[in-house]
Amino acid sequence: MSTWIAIGVTAAGCYLVKLLGLSVPAGVLDRPRVKQLAALLPVALLAALIAIQTFGEEGRALALDARAAGLAGAALALVLRAPFLVVVAVAVLVTAGVRALGG
Repeated sequence: MSTWIAIGVTAAGCYLVKLLGLSVPAGVLDRPRVKQLAALLPVALLAALIAIQTFGEEGRALALDARAAGLAGAALALVLRAPFLVVVAVAVLVTAGVRALGG
Protein backbone atom coordinates (compact mmCIF):
# COMPACT_ATOMS: atom_id res chain seq x y z
CA MET A 1 0.00 0.00 0.00
CA SER A 2 2.90 2.38 0.61
CA THR A 3 3.81 2.24 -3.10
CA TRP A 4 0.42 3.67 -4.01
CA ILE A 5 0.81 6.40 -1.41
CA ALA A 6 4.18 7.32 -2.94
CA ILE A 7 2.64 7.36 -6.42
CA GLY A 8 -0.22 9.57 -5.22
CA VAL A 9 2.11 12.00 -3.44
CA THR A 10 4.34 12.18 -6.51
CA ALA A 11 1.38 12.81 -8.81
CA ALA A 12 0.06 15.54 -6.51
CA GLY A 13 3.52 17.12 -6.32
CA CYS A 14 3.84 17.15 -10.12
CA TYR A 15 0.42 18.73 -10.44
CA LEU A 16 1.30 21.43 -7.89
CA VAL A 17 4.58 22.22 -9.66
CA LYS A 18 2.71 22.54 -12.96
CA LEU A 19 0.08 24.76 -11.32
CA LEU A 20 2.80 26.91 -9.77
CA GLY A 21 4.43 27.36 -13.18
CA LEU A 22 1.13 28.42 -14.74
CA SER A 23 0.44 30.95 -11.98
CA VAL A 24 3.69 32.91 -12.49
CA PRO A 25 2.88 36.41 -13.80
CA ALA A 26 3.84 37.13 -17.41
CA GLY A 27 5.98 40.08 -16.32
CA VAL A 28 8.30 37.76 -14.44
CA LEU A 29 8.70 35.47 -17.45
CA ASP A 30 9.62 38.37 -19.74
CA ARG A 31 12.71 39.33 -17.75
CA PRO A 32 15.96 38.69 -19.66
CA ARG A 33 17.57 36.84 -16.75
CA VAL A 34 14.63 34.44 -16.48
CA LYS A 35 14.69 33.80 -20.24
CA GLN A 36 18.43 33.10 -20.10
CA LEU A 37 17.99 30.72 -17.17
CA ALA A 38 15.12 28.93 -18.92
CA ALA A 39 17.31 28.45 -22.00
CA LEU A 40 20.28 27.06 -20.04
CA LEU A 41 18.48 24.89 -17.49
CA PRO A 42 17.66 21.95 -19.83
CA VAL A 43 21.29 21.80 -20.97
CA ALA A 44 22.53 21.67 -17.38
CA LEU A 45 20.01 18.99 -16.42
CA LEU A 46 20.90 16.86 -19.44
CA ALA A 47 24.62 17.20 -18.68
CA ALA A 48 24.02 16.13 -15.09
CA LEU A 49 21.99 13.12 -16.24
CA ILE A 50 24.72 12.09 -18.67
CA ALA A 51 27.38 12.41 -15.96
CA ILE A 52 25.40 10.34 -13.46
CA GLN A 53 24.54 7.63 -15.98
CA THR A 54 28.10 7.46 -17.35
CA PHE A 55 30.24 7.63 -14.23
CA GLY A 56 27.83 6.49 -11.53
CA GLU A 57 27.98 3.02 -10.13
CA GLU A 58 25.78 1.37 -7.56
CA GLY A 59 26.80 3.03 -4.36
CA ARG A 60 29.12 6.02 -4.31
CA ALA A 61 32.04 4.73 -6.36
CA LEU A 62 33.24 6.32 -9.57
CA ALA A 63 32.99 3.97 -12.53
CA LEU A 64 35.33 4.25 -15.50
CA ASP A 65 34.16 1.59 -17.91
CA ALA A 66 32.89 1.22 -21.47
CA ARG A 67 30.31 3.96 -20.95
CA ALA A 68 33.06 6.51 -20.32
CA ALA A 69 34.86 5.40 -23.48
CA GLY A 70 31.63 5.79 -25.46
CA LEU A 71 31.15 9.27 -24.05
CA ALA A 72 34.72 10.18 -25.01
CA GLY A 73 34.10 8.92 -28.54
CA ALA A 74 30.91 10.96 -28.78
CA ALA A 75 32.72 14.05 -27.49
CA LEU A 76 35.41 13.60 -30.11
CA ALA A 77 32.77 13.27 -32.83
CA LEU A 78 31.14 16.46 -31.57
CA VAL A 79 34.46 18.30 -31.66
CA LEU A 80 34.87 17.16 -35.27
CA ARG A 81 31.37 18.58 -35.96
CA ALA A 82 29.81 15.27 -36.94
CA PRO A 83 26.02 15.10 -37.42
CA PHE A 84 23.97 14.00 -34.41
CA LEU A 85 23.24 10.50 -35.71
CA VAL A 86 26.95 9.96 -36.36
CA VAL A 87 27.74 11.09 -32.79
CA VAL A 88 25.24 8.56 -31.42
CA ALA A 89 26.59 5.81 -33.69
CA VAL A 90 30.17 6.53 -32.59
CA ALA A 91 29.14 6.36 -28.94
CA VAL A 92 27.37 3.04 -29.49
CA LEU A 93 30.20 1.51 -31.50
CA VAL A 94 32.93 2.60 -29.09
CA THR A 95 30.97 1.36 -26.07
CA ALA A 96 30.22 -1.97 -27.76
CA GLY A 97 33.84 -2.32 -28.89
CA VAL A 98 35.24 -1.73 -25.42
CA ARG A 99 32.73 -4.16 -23.92
CA ALA A 100 33.60 -6.76 -26.57
CA LEU A 101 37.27 -6.40 -25.69
CA GLY A 102 36.43 -7.10 -22.06
CA GLY A 103 36.44 -3.57 -20.70
